Amino acid sequence: MISSTSGIQLQTRRRWLAETVELISSMRFSISLLAMIAIASVIGTICKQNEPLPNYVNQFGPFWFDVFGKFGLYSLYSAWWFLLFIVVLVLSTSLCISRNAPKMLKDMRSWRETVREQSLQNFHHKMHWQSPATRNNLTADLSERLAQNGYKSKSFARENATLIAAKQGAANKWGYIFAHSAIVIICIGGTLDSELPIKLQQWLYDKTPFAGNGVIAEIPAKHRLGIGNPSFRANTQIPEGGSSNTAIVQQQEGAFIQDLPFTIRLKKFVIEHYSTGMPKLFASQVEVIDAETGKSFEATIKVNEPLVYKGIAIYQSSFDDGGSKLKLAGYSMTGGKNAQFSMQGEVGGSSPLVNSADEQYNVEWTGFRPFNVENMSQNGQDVRAVNQSKSFSASLEKRLGSAAKNANNKELKNVGPSVQYKLRDKTGQAREYNNYMVPVLVDGSYVFLTGMRESPAEPFRYLRIPADDDNQIDEWMRLRAALMQPEYRKLAAQRYAMRGVATSMANAPQLRAQIEASAYRGLTLFAGNGEQAGFMAISTFLERIPVAEQEKAADIFMKILNGSLWDLWQVAREKDGLPAVEMNEKQGRFLQLATNALSDTSFYGAPVYLQLREFEEVKASVLQLTRSPGKNIVYFGCLLLILGVFSMFYIRERRLWIWIKSTPDGQSEALMAMSSQRKTLDFEKEFTVLAKQLAQA
Repeated sequence: MISSTSGIQLQTRRRWLAETVELISSMRFSISLLAMIAIASVIGTICKQNEPLPNYVNQFGPFWFDVFGKFGLYSLYSAWWFLLFIVVLVLSTSLCISRNAPKMLKDMRSWRETVREQSLQNFHHKMHWQSPATRNNLTADLSERLAQNGYKSKSFARENATLIAAKQGAANKWGYIFAHSAIVIICIGGTLDSELPIKLQQWLYDKTPFAGNGVIAEIPAKHRLGIGNPSFRANTQIPEGGSSNTAIVQQQEGAFIQDLPFTIRLKKFVIEHYSTGMPKLFASQVEVIDAETGKSFEATIKVNEPLVYKGIAIYQSSFDDGGSKLKLAGYSMTGGKNAQFSMQGEVGGSSPLVNSADEQYNVEWTGFRPFNVENMSQNGQDVRAVNQSKSFSASLEKRLGSAAKNANNKELKNVGPSVQYKLRDKTGQAREYNNYMVPVLVDGSYVFLTGMRESPAEPFRYLRIPADDDNQIDEWMRLRAALMQPEYRKLAAQRYAMRGVATSMANAPQLRAQIEASAYRGLTLFAGNGEQAGFMAISTFLERIPVAEQEKAADIFMKILNGSLWDLWQVAREKDGLPAVEMNEKQGRFLQLATNALSDTSFYGAPVYLQLREFEEVKASVLQLTRSPGKNIVYFGCLLLILGVFSMFYIRERRLWIWIKSTPDGQSEALMAMSSQRKTLDFEKEFTVLAKQLAQA
């Protein structure tokens, strides 16, 4: 009884194993796996891989960031489930090949000579005919004619008959074997070039990415990948005159340091430009020093012309700043003090901002560009980010215009050098700024562009500071500081009231007092109360007035504001010992742009404005280094795949049988039957032509 039960259990296990193997090696299972891998690859193509995690938070938001992170979409091609799909696909395809390839090879060698006359009678494509030749002569003649038509044939003696079996295109079966083998080979080659070797080192040797900052030479061994690492894709940035014997393998949690069997020294970085200022060629002139032998050689690495040494391909990826030396002038953007100070920095480093109000800011120099080819219709968004859905605010802006608004698409060419930096406060929060060195002609006026964004996912929005007669920002800074001083505002309001009301007018003192009060209120609102400033503060104030009277009140209020700002400017110049400015169209345009820029400063979010004055450029080359042992394997798999597809689609297997028997009068009677895997018009035509030729034998 126990033996019988064990036998049943053993049979059950065998049947379950056979059914599992049958399922895994089936065509529907492989196609399902291929479909899932294809969908995953599309996701991996759309979603940038191995980016810093904060970039994904900014792009998807906290909720979807966590959801996508659980599925490993940020490093999809090294995710455990994606690698599992690859492994199962290789297993499925290998089983399919092992089950079917021997049968196919046997069938390719087979003549299928076991057919009978009766079975040939049942073929759709068949033909009977008689010949006066003897059976042996007819057999020889038909075999020769078949050979002339590209068929291989073999004769088999039967009882009172002869069977000729012929075939053509049996190599069609190789197409199936090649195509399925190619899938296995490509998957294996792709796995070798994936991050699987690095993952294995993490699992087996406790390697972990390095997430901090420090000198590369001092980073511990657990964060480094050895020279013998079989596969990697890394980057290194080398400034002119500098060298590197390591590269960086980026990971989500940090980076690995990949040691190289040689040292690369950048002798010179070459860049050429089109007439528009766009780069057309960049190349690195390097010296490679072998770490083992000490021998060196020189080479030039260009885009699409990599250097291959010791199995490592070195590509020209891009270029960057290598630590340019910067000299800047700083201007205070807070309070009523028109302060200016000097500052120095180096790209890639940081400097304390000692002139800020609480001395808690730090400047992180992130980039420098000696030239900029910009389309400000795309990059020059209003720095204020005003909500245009507010009807009165929208109408106010439409009426006044904005120096930061770019209504027309205008393509700007080279607008000169720029510096990019992050201003980080004591809490760790940072805004990023992009300041241009020279004024740019926008809408017929020269302005200094200073861009701001709160996160890398946003485009820069630009504050446009008008240039004065000396192409500097001194006049605007003077006006900004004066606006922040109550005594200057009061004096400007008095002068505006004196200009606006003649002494001979009735009730002149009362009118002057009223206008002075309105002008002072307007300047104070425009200067800001800690919560709102500029046009937004005026808009909020005027919205308290009944809607029917808002337009009229706005006209009066803005006339008073513009007039009192003119007087404020003159007061500021007088306090600095400068003569008054002549009131003309040019100065009026400057004041309009200055007013708009003053309004925008409440959204600028920086205690200082940093203007680039001098620089010493240091170029750096960004090189990509790859070791990909699976590359040739993948190429071989692709070749097999091409051969397999062409074999399956363009080689048609045809089988032909001729049954020949002798008649009582000494003649011969023949029955021909023909078959093919695919019934096409070409096959119909071939059968008709071949049947006609054989019947004439």
